[in-house]
Amino acid sequence: MTAPPDSSAAARRIQVACPACGEATWYAADNPYRPFCSARCQGLDFGAWASEHYRVGAAPDEADDASPPAAT
Repeated sequence: MTAPPDSSAAARRIQVACPACGEATWYAADNPYRPFCSARCQGLDFGAWASEHYRVGAAPDEADDASPPAAT
């Protein structure tokens, strides 16, 4: 990776680890894949979300466990 060209740009650019592969990449407006390092890593992450590989755990709601009221 090359350094940012000037100090004002350096304030808006930080180097981060790609969430998919861990490679160092710039988190800046000129990186269209941020926070990822490439289109490949971005696509892999999107695919994991689309296939429901990532899930948020939550306790079941009591209302969800109750049976619906009987129709009369």
